[in-house]
Amino acid sequence: MIRRTILFVTLALPAGLCSAFAQGPSAPLAQSLQTRQARQVNRDDTDYQKGLRALDARQWDQAISSFTAAASHKGSQVDAALYWKAYAESHAGHRDEALSSIAELRDAYPSSRWINDARALEVEVRAQVGAPVSPASEQDENLKLIAINSLMQSDPSQALPILQKLLASGNNPVKVKERALFVLTQNPSPQARKLLTDIARGSSNPDLQLKAIRYIGMMGSEESRKELASLYASSSDERIKRAILQGFMLSGSRAPLLNVAKTETNPELRRQAIRELAMSGGLDELWQLYQSENSVENRKAILQSMFLGGNSAKLVDIARSDKNPELRIAAIKSLGLMGGNGRGDVLVSIYQSDPNREVRDAVLNSLFLQHNGKALVALARSEKDPEMKKKIVEKMALVNSKETTAYMMEILK
Repeated sequence: MIRRTILFVTLALPAGLCSAFAQGPSAPLAQSLQTRQARQVNRDDTDYQKGLRALDARQWDQAISSFTAAASHKGSQVDAALYWKAYAESHAGHRDEALSSIAELRDAYPSSRWINDARALEVEVRAQVGAPVSPASEQDENLKLIAINSLMQSDPSQALPILQKLLASGNNPVKVKERALFVLTQNPSPQARKLLTDIARGSSNPDLQLKAIRYIGMMGSEESRKELASLYASSSDERIKRAILQGFMLSGSRAPLLNVAKTETNPELRRQAIRELAMSGGLDELWQLYQSENSVENRKAILQSMFLGGNSAKLVDIARSDKNPELRIAAIKSLGLMGGNGRGDVLVSIYQSDPNREVRDAVLNSLFLQHNGKALVALARSEKDPEMKKKIVEKMALVNSKETTAYMMEILK
């Protein structure tokens, strides 16, 4: 009986496996089966990779052919192949075929990781064939946003009320609302702008209000600048005002920032306006503000912002010639934070010429921050005051450079 069973199996096997079985029914047979499986996997992968390369080259028909072949092998990537096949079909204009491929994927592989992408693709394809998915009927919030965005392009009058309801609902997650708000910013209609402005003025939750203010700032239009300026003037909420100052910076609105820096009574908001002015590239405005400012503290804040804006020329002028040593020190500190652009040669000359001990200490700290070992060594060689020379060497010991290493070796000899 056993011999008859072995004979039946042997006759049923392909010719290439018969010899392997004859040599031994265990390891050789397993190796042959593994080889066949490997060839199948390789064939699946080859067709799949060909499809991906065709997608990159925007060769839609070639991609469809390759992914069709990959899906027909029924390997481990059939669901992925079906998704990309539908994607290529949609881009090739074969939208009915794309919907058919998506349906095949959904029916055959309901638990696939590609299902969400396929559903999103289906929303887009149906919108293209004139049968858009109704956002109101879509349960998945992310897909609802895709449907709203699609409807926003074709019929904003229908999309806006749905979008407004989604933003107003207390049941939707904040992330979904933020994405909905972004969809809203993509529509230039007056109705969409009014809805965005209403949210920025506090008709929604506070977190969404801040996000709306940021989006208005990013628009960069004259209308958006006026809206932010109006909102700043009417608001008493410091958090809202801070968000508006950031919005001014994002839109490059230097004039309102300069106005806030000049007129704001809240010192923290004034300092933020000065910082945002520097971040927006308002170097001339900062210098104008510095010259008109009487407060030493506010002038120090302006000098710190000049560092943010990279205005080393004005910092050098102040570090050299300002009559107030506090302001000279503040300018020197800002130069130190600018690294290689902080004019180490100027700092050395200030150290050698300025009689104020605190100013000279500030120069050493700035050269240390710049890791300017060469300048520190030069000052150490010329310094006659033992106490100051000791300070220089202490700073130098923390700076890793060939000049400081050579100088330390000299001391040790």
